[in-house]
Amino acid sequence: MIGKKNVVFGFLYLVFTAALGPYMVVNLMPGVDEARGEKQAAVGRLQQLKLNGYEEELEPLSADQLARANTEGLLALNNLMNARQPVDAIKGGAHAHGNLEALLNIAAGVALCFVAVAKWFKQAISWIFILGAVFHSGALYLLSFGMGWAGMMLQVGPWLVLIGLLLMGVAALIGFSPQVVRDSS
Repeated sequence: MIGKKNVVFGFLYLVFTAALGPYMVVNLMPGVDEARGEKQAAVGRLQQLKLNGYEEELEPLSADQLARANTEGLLALNNLMNARQPVDAIKGGAHAHGNLEALLNIAAGVALCFVAVAKWFKQAISWIFILGAVFHSGALYLLSFGMGWAGMMLQVGPWLVLIGLLLMGVAALIGFSPQVVRDSS
């Protein structure tokens, strides 16, 4: 069964990409929560100052004091955005795309079992799906951990996934079977 490697790859790859969820919660979210608390304190102070007519403890704030409070609020907002950036990059990149591409490999592997076309064509489709996942979400995965050289692979991966989908559609059009197809040795 040519699609078997896609099913096995898909489940194993899903473990790695799904594991990014707990990784983000354990390693990255504490920093985000801390930055969120600092932002809330700084912006909350600004809100209170506005409500109190820019007075604090019944004393009007000078322009310098107000500028400092405003700067603290802006910097706290910036710190929160900076803390969220790695989480958003992983969540919207390797985690989401990797999970989908793992499931796509599983689906393609199962579908390949029901397609009666030339063995070389099925092998090409199978490997294109695997390489598409590795070069797309795999590169995003590596980039999430600071391996910038993986960015070179990002140009190839999405195209391989699209080519795999196109070829799978052509193979299904040509030789989709209602039962499992035995591939000749």
